Amino acid sequence: MHAYDQLTANPANFVALSPLRFLQRAAAIYPHKTAIIYHDRQISWQQSYRRCCQFAHQLQRLGIGKNDTVSVLLPNIPAMIEAHFAIPMVGAVLNTLNTRLDAKSIAFMLQHAESKVLFVDPEFAALAEEALALVAEKIIVIDVADHSFAPDHPGIGEFEYETWIAQGDADFKWSLPQDEWDAISLNYTSGTTGSPKGVVYHHRGAYLNAASNILACGMTPGASYLWTLPLFHCNGWCFAWSVAANAGTNICLRKVDPALVFQLIEQHQIQYLCGAPIVLSMLINAPKSQQIVFQHRVEVMVAGAAPPVAIIAAMHDLGIKVNHVYGLTETYGPSALCARQVEWEALSIHDQAQLNSRQGVPYPLQDAMCVLDPETLQAVAHDGKTVGEIMFRGNIVMKGYLKNPEATAAAFAGGWFHSGDLAVVHPDGYAKIIDRSKDIIISGGENISSLEIEEVLYSHPAIMTAAVVAKPDARWQEVPCAFVELKADMQASPEEIIDYCQQRLARFKVPKDVIITEIPKTSTGKLQKFILRQWAEQRVA
Repeated sequence: MHAYDQLTANPANFVALSPLRFLQRAAAIYPHKTAIIYHDRQISWQQSYRRCCQFAHQLQRLGIGKNDTVSVLLPNIPAMIEAHFAIPMVGAVLNTLNTRLDAKSIAFMLQHAESKVLFVDPEFAALAEEALALVAEKIIVIDVADHSFAPDHPGIGEFEYETWIAQGDADFKWSLPQDEWDAISLNYTSGTTGSPKGVVYHHRGAYLNAASNILACGMTPGASYLWTLPLFHCNGWCFAWSVAANAGTNICLRKVDPALVFQLIEQHQIQYLCGAPIVLSMLINAPKSQQIVFQHRVEVMVAGAAPPVAIIAAMHDLGIKVNHVYGLTETYGPSALCARQVEWEALSIHDQAQLNSRQGVPYPLQDAMCVLDPETLQAVAHDGKTVGEIMFRGNIVMKGYLKNPEATAAAFAGGWFHSGDLAVVHPDGYAKIIDRSKDIIISGGENISSLEIEEVLYSHPAIMTAAVVAKPDARWQEVPCAFVELKADMQASPEEIIDYCQQRLARFKVPKDVIITEIPKTSTGKLQKFILRQWAEQRVA
């Protein structure tokens, strides 16, 4: 054995990476700095840490431990941020549920995850009750009362959050994970065939992407961050942990209200926010009387469909700089960014927007993002023409899909995570998506499976053939557009078909446009979706 190899890891020189350390550090060094602001309520980092200890202690009293799943159905309120630390403190796995889903989908996730506890906000109490009625196993329900939203809500659970955590030990001796590969969270992603897949994150990846966020947006120490991005999306792209690492301040927001967003940015001198392009559209389309042109540094990180030139220019006029990022649930949210080059600043806003519309290059702490030939796994030419598939490799990639070894193996084939997004690489090395091989529609930041909608359409007694594509939309960037062929001697109107879908799909998944027509096909009968996309675009023009 070489002398170098005789030096081994020990507690003095090696510890497992976990974002829980960020909370410990912020509380120890900046105990009195404000960690969370929600309306008139302010919580310091020391208070936040002690509340999380109480929260964790109470979970342990309920018998919650390593690898138990704890689900939350919450908006961006203090309890949601606290859940990101307290639940992993006892080795449990945090499952943030998409509040926009229907009860059937929520029930599937609770059952698939084998959730032991569910935290519910009053806004989603009816949804939770409907979902729980579909779940056979007993789940402990804890109400997170929000008196600013529903002061007289009676609750549906066995405990009330504030009363419950107050009974916990603020000096609870929790333990950091011994293995950074331990699961920290479970996020469900829209599948292309029916049931969603459960994406499992580990402590190491959460730690690294939280730090990577800070590097990617050049976050200044102690900065204020506004929660315009739902925390149920990839754990808020790991920014709950980023803000703790940065000892910054979380400004909570139940829902995106443009007037309130402008007021909060000005009042708290907020420097950073994130969201889908719809958030940007809401701000620039707000009444002029509500808008504020900011004089301090404000940056927004936007993912989803690339923001159009007009939106980037309009945000610039409001004093907000747009950073375009790209990623998937499987990569902890953003795992690539269109890194700005200094020389771009001399270009026109139009030219800058064209450059910023690309998915770009790997995130600072992601090992690799490449566009590869999906058959040979060789890199495509950097000519802006040769098409390949975007693939990732590194620590900021999921552990795998829960209870789905086949899908996990397929996703990691050849030692790369296959995104399913088709792209080209420009001569400067920046990648740009040209199509989505899985036909996922990104509407207002939500991933919608075209196949899921097609399955519902095919269940309609009058429909013979159905195909769903993305249609450009000024508000949502993309919306589902359905093309259908009716069976001989059968009748159905577009309005009737939309109503049929509304009864079987979450609202944001329902086609906004239905066209009854003959669907173009290849000689082998394959539907030619690229033609349908052109038709959908023409309906916008």
